[in-house]
Amino acid sequence: MDFQNAYNDPVTAGSYAKLQNFPNTYHLAYRDLPVIIKKHVKGDKAIDFGCGAGRSTRFLKGLGFEVIGIDISQEMVARARKFDPRGDYQVVANGKYSHLGMGKYDLVQSIFTFDNIPGMENRAKILKGLAGLLHQEGSMLLLDSNPDMYVNEWASFTTKDYPENRNAKSGDKVLIVNTDMEDRRPVEDIYWTVHDYHEMFNQAGLVLVKTYKPLGRPDEPFKWINEESIPPWFIYILRKDML
Repeated sequence: MDFQNAYNDPVTAGSYAKLQNFPNTYHLAYRDLPVIIKKHVKGDKAIDFGCGAGRSTRFLKGLGFEVIGIDISQEMVARARKFDPRGDYQVVANGKYSHLGMGKYDLVQSIFTFDNIPGMENRAKILKGLAGLLHQEGSMLLLDSNPDMYVNEWASFTTKDYPENRNAKSGDKVLIVNTDMEDRRPVEDIYWTVHDYHEMFNQAGLVLVKTYKPLGRPDEPFKWINEESIPPWFIYILRKDML
């Protein structure tokens, strides 16, 4: 499949990097994470996979973690270092993470990253490599789009101009526009069903501990569209299968 990661584009990357807080629908991605992480993670050593411009890495640092942000994009890592000169941000190759120290981390976090990774075999390989970074009691947190994201309207996103999304199957490209960004060109994501996320977990040797589905609340200061009834994000908590 000819898939182009939009965040390799300097204009898109620059526009995305300006979203330094958590507006609108993004609020639901991060709102519950402190409580979730406290419940499932013991210790303070973390890897932030797909760190981009470092927003998610700085979030973990704010929770007291000693964290390394990693990404395949030199462009995004350079932006992360600019925002956080004292942070540890590294460019990595997909599936090759042993130099970071195998079996030593309490948490591997990945926020939005697997929305942009094609191919089941490729995805499982990357996930298995990341799982190798965890110690026996470590946890992995994957936050990715609910498949319903691509066929509904949201406070931060629109898909109404792309009815073809409704016919998407796992592995297909889908189009979505981020209305919080200056760059309003559609972004290509990769559509995956929940069933195929579970299959990826199995192939990577991971056990699903819990799935969280954050919903918007009427007392929150945002103009929700579908967020109060449909969760835009799924938050998966995983551990290594020790059997």
